[in-house]
Amino acid sequence: MKRFSDRSAAGKKLGAMLLQKNLSRPVIVLGLPRGGVPVASEVARMLGAPLDVLVVRKIGHPGQSEFAIGAIATGGVLVSGPLMRSGGMLDEQTVAAAVQRERTELERRESVYRAGRVPLSLTHQTVVLIDDGLATGSTMLAAVKAARRLGAAHVICAAPVGSAEAQQRLDPQCDEVVLAHRPDDFASIAEWYDNFPQLEDFEVQRILAAYS
Repeated sequence: MKRFSDRSAAGKKLGAMLLQKNLSRPVIVLGLPRGGVPVASEVARMLGAPLDVLVVRKIGHPGQSEFAIGAIATGGVLVSGPLMRSGGMLDEQTVAAAVQRERTELERRESVYRAGRVPLSLTHQTVVLIDDGLATGSTMLAAVKAARRLGAAHVICAAPVGSAEAQQRLDPQCDEVVLAHRPDDFASIAEWYDNFPQLEDFEVQRILAAYS
């Protein structure tokens, strides 16, 4: 399977796929910051839909931050993996501290990205949630739950690439999962991009400002 040159190219590929779905209108596209926002901006343009963000934060394992043990999202949503639940390998105090750190960062990002703007209403909308890739699916699952709480009528989870594990986890929770690639040998999101830089807050702000 061909790699994407960058997130913009991935968004165009994903947008073309979503155009074929004839999604129920009205549609709102929400990017998961940071990496999902440039993908989402291309999708929103192709669908002729409004663009906004839905802030989520991965809860990383205290000893291995890239390994997700859960996730949080706007509106107080918490998705817990096995290690966070009762009987898991991590003590409650460690988990609580990790969750609080990410809540603080989530609130900071909400303030920075919004810059005083009111979030778009999701009530009775078809909401397309976009990330640049789905590894475990934890952060996307948190986003799904947040979108449902905010009144979304239909929730579509979409990404340029994702694992079979993520799709299996998300299938029962959203109306449809759309992946441009679902490789059997999925190892990481970055391996499916030629250019996959870490994004900064100002880049998310620039994309949102340019779209509005």
